Amino acid sequence: MLKHIVVWKFKDQAEGKSRAENCALVRDRLLALVGVIPEVKHMEVGIDIGSIQGNFDLALIVETANTDTLSVYANHPEHLKVVDYIKKVIEQRVAVDFTF
Repeated sequence: MLKHIVVWKFKDQAEGKSRAENCALVRDRLLALVGVIPEVKHMEVGIDIGSIQGNFDLALIVETANTDTLSVYANHPEHLKVVDYIKKVIEQRVAVDFTF
């Protein structure tokens, strides 16, 4: 199994929405991919609770069977629509992939 973890720092304002609005929108759009992309075995998406200054704003954990199925997820047209929006509203992205 493979875990794909991504965290994002969002812009204060983007696409006519606040940081909080964009975090919620991206969270909902990512979670909507569950069941649409069969290669996703498990997904968690969470908005930072804001207790520590400087934290990133949103975290994603996706589990797939292997690197091939991660690639299918990453290149799926519905995922790419979400990615296009994310690119417009973030300042920074950090990711790691590992097997478990």
